[in-house]
Amino acid sequence: MAAPLLTLRDIHVGYGGAPVIDGAELIVGEGDRLCLVGRNGSGKSTLLKIAAGLIEPDRGERIVQSGITMRYLPQEPDLSGFATTLAYVEDGLAPGDDHHRARSLLEALGMTGEEDPRTLSGGEIRRAALARTLAPEPDILLLDEPTNHMDLPAIEWLEEELRRCRSALVLISHDRRFLTALSRATVWLDRGIARRTERGFSAFEDWRDDVLEQEEKERHKLDRKIVAELDWLRHGVSGRRKRNMRRLGQLHAMRKDRREERKAVGTVKMAVGEGETSGKTVIEARHVSKAFEGRPIITDLSLRLRRGDRLGIVGPNGAGKTTLINLLTGALAPDGGEVRLGTNLEMVTLDQKRESLAPTTTLQDALTGGGSDQVEVAGQYKHVIGYMKDFLFGPEQARTPLAVLSGGERGRVMLARALAKSSNLLVLDEPTNDLDLETLDLLEEILADYQGTVLVVSHDRDFLDRIATSILAYEGPGRWTEYAGGYSDMVAQRGHGVEAREIEGQAPAAKAAAAPATAPKAAAKRKLSFKEKHALETLPARIEALEAEIARLQARLGDSGFFAKDPAGFQKAAARIDAAQSERDAAEEEWLTLEMLREELEG
Repeated sequence: MAAPLLTLRDIHVGYGGAPVIDGAELIVGEGDRLCLVGRNGSGKSTLLKIAAGLIEPDRGERIVQSGITMRYLPQEPDLSGFATTLAYVEDGLAPGDDHHRARSLLEALGMTGEEDPRTLSGGEIRRAALARTLAPEPDILLLDEPTNHMDLPAIEWLEEELRRCRSALVLISHDRRFLTALSRATVWLDRGIARRTERGFSAFEDWRDDVLEQEEKERHKLDRKIVAELDWLRHGVSGRRKRNMRRLGQLHAMRKDRREERKAVGTVKMAVGEGETSGKTVIEARHVSKAFEGRPIITDLSLRLRRGDRLGIVGPNGAGKTTLINLLTGALAPDGGEVRLGTNLEMVTLDQKRESLAPTTTLQDALTGGGSDQVEVAGQYKHVIGYMKDFLFGPEQARTPLAVLSGGERGRVMLARALAKSSNLLVLDEPTNDLDLETLDLLEEILADYQGTVLVVSHDRDFLDRIATSILAYEGPGRWTEYAGGYSDMVAQRGHGVEAREIEGQAPAAKAAAAPATAPKAAAKRKLSFKEKHALETLPARIEALEAEIARLQARLGDSGFFAKDPAGFQKAAARIDAAQSERDAAEEEWLTLEMLREELEG
């Protein structure tokens, strides 16, 4: 067996309190495709920096095979001191590396190489840093959140580029689709320990749940043994004190182990404050248009958003997604057409840039608004420390300035603030940025149960598949089309994913490179199946019949003597009305989805 390219052995790191990394191991072999997963704050980025040789552990060993080349992509690349992006990328090349590859990677990522690093957006900084990391074609690539602030065309291009490269890969990412596509083994950093399974991310969650279940069984066995020993201690120790001091010592050791045992970190608890029910129509846009400096952003867009809809907006950076949200929510007036907002709207917005978080504000003041120790959540008051714990913050962090929190922790603060407010319309601009996978799971569950309407901009394909009922996709300058279903449904209907926006005078942003060799050809225009047509024709009658049944049941239940005369019949009618309302809602949802699909296919 060949020697590993990189080995980390018995790594320990602490910052004054409990250890962050406590004896972790990491082995990277030739051609490995490892994803490194764990909660925000579990030490993933720290372990990756130790692997890259950028920081030293408190204790442990780092062994690198002689002659191995390695490149590391940080979460926050620093381009200061470079005149152009090309100069920055070429600075990362070693003697003998191909300088042409530096420029070609930049062009594939939609850049010319002449950009001034001081004027770049977060996404452009990430693209330049990726080009610098990939250009030397090293033996090991260490990538920390490579998809952060990247748009879908660039993410899909990067996914295909990493599939083709020969480098061993260690990857940290919150993008499930990205991890599933690229990983062949998973390292789970949990409570300071690195556990490894020789399976990719697609199998991780089942494996993790099995590990935690086994740990819970072991804790239960230990608890039972402690109870048995306590019983012995109470009834038998006095007469056998000297002879059994060893057994008494074992009991105290078990108690100590139980007290000091590092249990699995608790789950995030989220509850969203829901306001009054909005009107059935939440937003209606009619022939809306908007342009800036002669460039069309939206042209003749008509759209209706109903109560309970979850609309995902996708498109490349610069397409105008934020402008579109501002138009739909009434924050920006259109040049032409009109936007009508529904009645009783209570809107809460989660902004992408975390702009509403002042760096000097403490965590407690950010959650309470200042001057209080209570947070109002869903109409009820809760102590701020308890609410902090729901989002995995310790009591000692209450007075911590937001400036010292990690990106993931700031993301959790924003969620905590937004979800505590009363609302029936949530507007989420890139809500998944910097969130760990467990927090993403909880956010998805909250949105699934939320009774209001959701408007979300995201580049996370898996997130959109899980929560969106329709997708509004960028089709070219000013043109947007709505597709029924999630992101994968949109791809199936239009035959391709989101393409890069072409910019005059600039290289096409990863357009040709983003399409893999095996990319599907444009799908033939599909038609409604017989089953779909039949459902479209029969569902209205079914909905009408259920409405009539609900009205009859409501009239019966309104009879004040019904319960006294027939308690069993009353209970049966009450149960049936709940079931009928659920059936009606499901039928309306199915009909709406099919009707939107029909309109799209008939174009």
